[in-house]
Amino acid sequence: MIRPARPDDVPEIHRLVRELAEYEKSLEEATATEEQLRTALFGEDPAAWVHIAEHVPDDGGPAVVAGFALWFRNFSTWTGNPGVYLEDLYVRPEYRGRGYGKALLVELARICVERGYDRLQWWVLDWNTPSIEFYRSLGARPMDEWTTMRVDGPALRSLAG
Repeated sequence: MIRPARPDDVPEIHRLVRELAEYEKSLEEATATEEQLRTALFGEDPAAWVHIAEHVPDDGGPAVVAGFALWFRNFSTWTGNPGVYLEDLYVRPEYRGRGYGKALLVELARICVERGYDRLQWWVLDWNTPSIEFYRSLGARPMDEWTTMRVDGPALRSLAG
């Protein structure tokens, strides 16, 4: 089951973000707090949205969070339309291979089509071969002709003057 996140999901979303950062070998960079996530997702002017994948055990027990997708709107000046940028997609290891990742991407694609958005895009680490193969199987294509650029930390402060 895929559903939009609720404010009471924030602690679990925070745990998922940290699990993803650990998987990506960057846990020390994941400094967001629960309060920052709460404000970003459920504040007066949300900066992002989350969809949750829930797993219902075969024994009918309570649903557990299997994974999540955190996304925000972007905009293409070429098409003149918004799109969805998928910041994080993560399915816990014990729930992988059950269709939760695909279901989350299907939901985001549905949102794009329903709202008239032209694109669903994201980054994937070059070493993450299983994910790259999975994304290709869904029709995603790499944008190899682009180089990701970033200014942050001291360089950002220096550039700002």
